[in-house]
Amino acid sequence: MPIPVKRLNHAVLFVRDAERAAEFYGSLFGFEVVGKEMGGQAIFMRSPLEDNHHDLGLFSVGPNAPSAPRGSVGLYHLAWEVPTIEDLAEASRLLSEAGALGGASDHVVSKSLYGRDPDGNEFEIMWRVPREAWGDAEHRGAILPLDLDAELKRFGSGVAG
Repeated sequence: MPIPVKRLNHAVLFVRDAERAAEFYGSLFGFEVVGKEMGGQAIFMRSPLEDNHHDLGLFSVGPNAPSAPRGSVGLYHLAWEVPTIEDLAEASRLLSEAGALGGASDHVVSKSLYGRDPDGNEFEIMWRVPREAWGDAEHRGAILPLDLDAELKRFGSGVAG
């Protein structure tokens, strides 16, 4: 019998400076600090929309810590889900203003933005399309250009995934 995973509970990132990373995730995502340990070298944060203890842990490894080269073995990115397509549009604006937006994709079953935190950790902000609109994409993966304006017209007005 396989392990019955329900969802990702939390992520933990190594960062150069946990305080700087916490400021980034707090200002852009609204994550709240729920605890600082080891003299502030470890910071735990939670989304105000969740009842989880923490959604993100940040561990300082020092200002000279090297970044893993792109394409090396390891975590590629984390995906944070937003409730509405309008939230995704707002995330696009906020990430652009912060200089953190790196790209966007239409996966048919979801609409996604990609960004990087101050340490270069990649993340995805995604909105899940209602399942009845998945069509044959339910059984394949798609990576298409995202037309956020068209998706707002198609799914806007409070349609939640």
